[in-house]
Amino acid sequence: MYSIGIAEDDHKIAALIKNGLEENGYEVNVYQDGVSALQAFQSQSFQLFILDVMMPQITGIDICRKLRLQQIQTPILMLTALGTIDDKVNGLEAGADDYLVKPFHFRELLARIEALLRRQNLPVTSKTNQIKFEDIILDIQSKEVKRANKVIDLTAKEFHLLELFMRNPNRLLSRQYIAEQVWDVNFDTGTNVVDVYINFLRNKVEKGFERKLIHTKIGMGYIFK
Repeated sequence: MYSIGIAEDDHKIAALIKNGLEENGYEVNVYQDGVSALQAFQSQSFQLFILDVMMPQITGIDICRKLRLQQIQTPILMLTALGTIDDKVNGLEAGADDYLVKPFHFRELLARIEALLRRQNLPVTSKTNQIKFEDIILDIQSKEVKRANKVIDLTAKEFHLLELFMRNPNRLLSRQYIAEQVWDVNFDTGTNVVDVYINFLRNKVEKGFERKLIHTKIGMGYIFK
């Protein structure tokens, strides 16, 4: 299990990142001011740092610069609400490896983390590589899906939809939540795109199998169980 240190003073954002990363097999420690973050990053072992630029006491850029001056080469991903070229250049010149502008989608954050770990010749966590539920195996890296050892061919959207369900088993997901996570758009109540793609997915992962996994809760959404 890889350990990630996060310096983020926004409680809501910090909690969302922490919960999401822990669900994907990472160990996460959050620090909400620059001084405590820097002290922890200097004394403890982490495989990756996530730094918010605007931190109290010491900024994320200053933390990054101090770590690099001490020859700490742990990958650093900067987070900021500032998206200008100068802001990005300042972070990269301080020693950051990557830069992500808020607001961002969690899938992109996860992909950036995996890329930084691979760049350091560290394999991503096995839980991140594969997700298993019942007799279905979904491989994040190869984009291959198998049920009962039978390969199932999915489109990109069908794959992301199945991944969302498999990361949230036994949890009721509303149509709005599904649309925002898979299509990255605000849900339009006039479209049935979610229902259409769930039917596509059902035909591929349930047809010919005894157990049904995607269940409809009328007026509420869908649950994978």
